[in-house]
Amino acid sequence: MNKPTDGRLDARRLDLQRLADTAAALDGHWPLADLQRLTADAAPAGDGQVQWHVTGERRAVAGGSADPWLHLTARATMRLTCQRCLQPVDEALAVARSFRFVADEAEAERLDEAADEEDVLALPPRGRLDLLPLVEDELILALPLVPRHATCPEPLPLPAEEPESVPAEHPFAVLAALKQRKR
Repeated sequence: MNKPTDGRLDARRLDLQRLADTAAALDGHWPLADLQRLTADAAPAGDGQVQWHVTGERRAVAGGSADPWLHLTARATMRLTCQRCLQPVDEALAVARSFRFVADEAEAERLDEAADEEDVLALPPRGRLDLLPLVEDELILALPLVPRHATCPEPLPLPAEEPESVPAEHPFAVLAALKQRKR
């Protein structure tokens, strides 16, 4: 996305205060190749793009001033390795998060610990946020811990030889059987 020169908001230098004051919305897309941490262990799939949308809001807090909020949605498709069959599997990632921005890191840490569901971040220097790293962080967090197909495309290979069955009541029967084979 190029730097706007006509007063529009720029996703790479997003003015959070302005976005919140005007309750503006901004959307766009980036090539997944631009998200190097996300694509380090997973290949882009589908159209190879991350689609994102943000809206701003100014929300008053009891006993304090109104803080800027950023509401983010993003989606992308990544090609991962199925942990059952070790074949490629395309995983659709979707993110929907809201962030409250406060004056500094100390306030963000204090409020983040006190809040159950709220994500609190410190306002970046000069109030300008590069949206790309935030979108990338959220997509990384959305990656599945164990990627896998709902149903693997090919049956899993069976072992070449079935082990001999051993009665369960004798835990050392396997060792005894091995010892007798050597004789």
